[in-house]
Amino acid sequence: MIEVVITPVAGKRLIGKAVAVHPDIQERLKSGIVAIVAGTTNGYVAEEILKTTGQLEGFNRKYFFRGITLPPSSPTNETGMAEGKEFPGDVIIVNGRWEKGKTIFDVIDRMDERDVVIKGANAVDIKTKKAGILIGHPKAGTIGTIIQVVAGRRVRLIIPVGLEKRVCCDIDNLAVKINSPGADGPRLMPVTGEIITEIEAIYILTGAKAELFAAGGVGGAEGAVWLAISGTDKQMEKAKKLINSVSCEQPFAIK
Repeated sequence: MIEVVITPVAGKRLIGKAVAVHPDIQERLKSGIVAIVAGTTNGYVAEEILKTTGQLEGFNRKYFFRGITLPPSSPTNETGMAEGKEFPGDVIIVNGRWEKGKTIFDVIDRMDERDVVIKGANAVDIKTKKAGILIGHPKAGTIGTIIQVVAGRRVRLIIPVGLEKRVCCDIDNLAVKINSPGADGPRLMPVTGEIITEIEAIYILTGAKAELFAAGGVGGAEGAVWLAISGTDKQMEKAKKLINSVSCEQPFAIK
């Protein structure tokens, strides 16, 4: 067994690499729609997927989000976007070709069970494999539209989310409280789909099993997780090389 520390930003890169080689994604890149909905973790997912298709040029994950959480001192507008910056669109790949400037709303009516939506989350219960997504839009934003085709047409939903967003309470119960009339702030929507945290990412990429056993840190390791990784000697060696390859990932910055 080996023990590793993974920072949130290293986790984003790790998750991005795993989603990019996911069999369903690789299949849909040949024929179908892969919709990567803007978000900070999905920025890394988009980079890794676009690399596999040779279309990375022109993509910038720095502003690839609709809303983010930043310290109160950061000078941003209500979405978390720096003033003067425009939303670049989601990454929509149709039959292997990136349709630049398009959003999920441009293709949602064309999607069916052969297609995949990749949407990040703001909370995850790693025991029940359920995610929670913060809602700022009065009609539930992108996830409100996505859920319609996931439930109505069986479109595949993959949810990349880092372990720093783990919660210990039942997400359904949390949503009842957060969404109560009179509450102030964003709402919370519970969502099910294929959850991919750093734990699943390590398994997808190496075949090894990872377990969360501690967390936290300072000096750039805030939100980091300690994972115990077990498997065959070959799997653990592969996992060690993988973690080393992402461990120096630079902190996410929008300035």
